[in-house]
Amino acid sequence: MFKKVRQVKNCLLLRSDKIFQSIYGISKEMASNNKNVMKLTLTFSLLLVTLIGFSQNFNEKELLTDIKEVTVFLEGAQIFEVGTTIVPNGNTVFKIKNLSPFIDEKSIQVKTNGDFVLLSVNQKLNYLNEIRKSNRVDSLTNLLESSLSVTSKEEARLDVLKEKQSILNENKKVGSQNSGVTIIQLKQTIDFYETEITKYKEEEIKVKKSIGQAKKDQAALMKQLKAENDRKTLPTSEIEIRVHCLKQTKSEFHLTYIVSNAGWYPKYDVRVHDVKSPLELTYKAEVFQNTGIDWKNVKLRFSNGNPNQSGVMPELKTWNLNFARNTVIEDIFGVNRSPVHNVKGKVVGEDGQPLPGVNVLVKGTTIGTVTDTDGSYGLTLPNGAAQLVFSFIGLMTEEIEIDKPEINVRLKSDVTQLQEVVVTGYGSSGDASDALSGRVSGVQVSRSKRKNETLITTIIENQTTVEIEVETPYSIKSNGEKLRVDLKKYEIEGIYEYYAIPKLDKDAFLIARIINWDQYNLLEGEANLYFEDAFVGSSILDAKSSQDTLNISLGRDRNIVIAREKNQEFSKRKTLGGNVVETRGFKISIRNKKSLPIKLSLFDQIPVPVISDISVTPLELSKGQIKDKTGKIVWELNLDPQQQKEINFQYEVKYPKKEKVILE
Repeated sequence: MFKKVRQVKNCLLLRSDKIFQSIYGISKEMASNNKNVMKLTLTFSLLLVTLIGFSQNFNEKELLTDIKEVTVFLEGAQIFEVGTTIVPNGNTVFKIKNLSPFIDEKSIQVKTNGDFVLLSVNQKLNYLNEIRKSNRVDSLTNLLESSLSVTSKEEARLDVLKEKQSILNENKKVGSQNSGVTIIQLKQTIDFYETEITKYKEEEIKVKKSIGQAKKDQAALMKQLKAENDRKTLPTSEIEIRVHCLKQTKSEFHLTYIVSNAGWYPKYDVRVHDVKSPLELTYKAEVFQNTGIDWKNVKLRFSNGNPNQSGVMPELKTWNLNFARNTVIEDIFGVNRSPVHNVKGKVVGEDGQPLPGVNVLVKGTTIGTVTDTDGSYGLTLPNGAAQLVFSFIGLMTEEIEIDKPEINVRLKSDVTQLQEVVVTGYGSSGDASDALSGRVSGVQVSRSKRKNETLITTIIENQTTVEIEVETPYSIKSNGEKLRVDLKKYEIEGIYEYYAIPKLDKDAFLIARIINWDQYNLLEGEANLYFEDAFVGSSILDAKSSQDTLNISLGRDRNIVIAREKNQEFSKRKTLGGNVVETRGFKISIRNKKSLPIKLSLFDQIPVPVISDISVTPLELSKGQIKDKTGKIVWELNLDPQQQKEINFQYEVKYPKKEKVILE
């Protein structure tokens, strides 16, 4: 009975294939007479092929592909894979195996150049075929075995030394029982014994010290090895491509998809040799990837786009205006009394162990970094930075308020993610070929370059994004470690000026003003500052500014001394009728200790009343320019070498006697 069923099934499959060929032939014949009929017939043919395809058996075949290109977004990356194979006659399901488990299924696209019909593309996770264990586990195991072998040899040597000392002691006893030993022989025996025992003791101390150090190293290695082994391995992702082909053909498959757990942060090196030279700006990308799959010898592109960001246009809602007494003014001074400019810290897991590869992002910006092998991080913060976002696969994302310069975080396991996948950390193999000058371990440049040679890059301006293409291929292991890639180097003519706000900070800051900066396609990011061939600190390149001129802070100059003090003579309080009148006076001293003249913009402020019962009147400004709406005062000063200037400013505040205002 089953034999007859198989015969009927095979007959039906054969006839369906013949029907397809007949319809395909008819459609070609009718094409010469009527194009519309041809389109209708071909559509019907494709539908029939689909039905036939799902009713027939599919021969399974593995399709081998290689990652050729990667476009790294601010969050995520688009992978471009290519594979060539023979497509046999009939129905075939091609399986592309060992892919990243973090593929966005909606983003998968397959393009082919063969004469066959593409029926479907599906993606699934394969928990039976897990990604290989970390190379770091093998490396740590080898180091531990080597250390244990050394310890065994040292302990064996220690036993030999004890045995030799025991034999020597026995000979000493025998010698003491013999009669007729002369004084000279006795002295020689004592000297020999002292020499040998001293030699054995010195070696014994050395061996014990070596064993102690080896056991410390072994404990550390076992701790690291346990941490690595406690991490579960990743499942692999597979993509199935179903096709129907009438005639065997050779075809090239192009596969693209977007993966998470990868990205890049804009970084800059800003160098100024002196205020008469152009500014050297090196644009860099700090790239990381923990997708579970190594990128080997791929062409990199860095895009300022973010496919994970919503493309839905916002809606302007009604603005409901209320009375002022129902409005909370958080900061009456308009400044943060204790701003945090730099933040650092350490990220650990639930077990207290450091977590390398954790993404640390200033919320709402492109400023971020990745924790190092010790779980440590450090960031320079832009003005207005409020929260840090800590994220890592398999762990719950944390948003922490920035309220102090050191923020340590303990990330908890995300149960919902761990039910599906837990990341495996991949490490460097430790070969000499892995070492790169100025780059982290685990990343290789595919071909050698001369030292300090600038990478060749191309800027591609798309309709809504800008991409920077790096010509030199790179290999990046999936270990979450950060790599800095030089993208572009510019020499930019800048206008150098000094700025100071002594009310907030007594130091003067050197500012480079860049005209028409938008032609360089820069993004907001951290900048390392080098002035007069010395590292002077870090700053933020505020590329989000809508101004024509971009101001880059080059750090503090200690050779400009500024002091601000309250002038008690002009700081008084008196009652006038039903009002209180308070006056305040301040003196600002500036000295240029440099050997060159400087231009300094000095800022201060007077309060701005928000109700009519309060009035503020400037009394003296020492030729400073005041902005009525903000109360800011600016003095444009030119100081010769070793010159000192003093500025005095005073203001008066009048308000009702029954009220109280805060002026300090």
